[in-house]
Amino acid sequence: MSFRATVESMSKIMDDMGITELDLERQFLFGVYRKHIHLSKQQIVAAPSTASTDTKISKVDTTIKTSGYALKSPMVGVVYLAPEPGAETFVKVGSAVKAGDTVALVEAMKTFNPIKSDKDGIVKEILVSDGAAVEFDQPLIVIE
Repeated sequence: MSFRATVESMSKIMDDMGITELDLERQFLFGVYRKHIHLSKQQIVAAPSTASTDTKISKVDTTIKTSGYALKSPMVGVVYLAPEPGAETFVKVGSAVKAGDTVALVEAMKTFNPIKSDKDGIVKEILVSDGAAVEFDQPLIVIE
């Protein structure tokens, strides 16, 4: 089976099992090929069916409502709220932060990228959990 066929079949299995991340490695004569696969699906929200003409359909809002400034992920990766396992988190709800303070790390392609606050304020809400996969432009922390 070709490597491409292997990846395609693994992708289908991941989809069937609900797995969102996979690391593949294959050794060739000229070197090693490594591939990290991250699947993300858009949530589809079904609208209620209309049984009569009197029924009103309201649009379901799936956006996150926040008051304050939402610090967003600049890349796809895995977010870490502490510098290392078992260490104290960079920030907690209620913590004061200044512009330039590191509030999280996003690991992408085996590189840990610091996520720094853009402004001074108080951490109102942490929207992600430690070790969670994040998408580009996903809100991570709310600062007021």
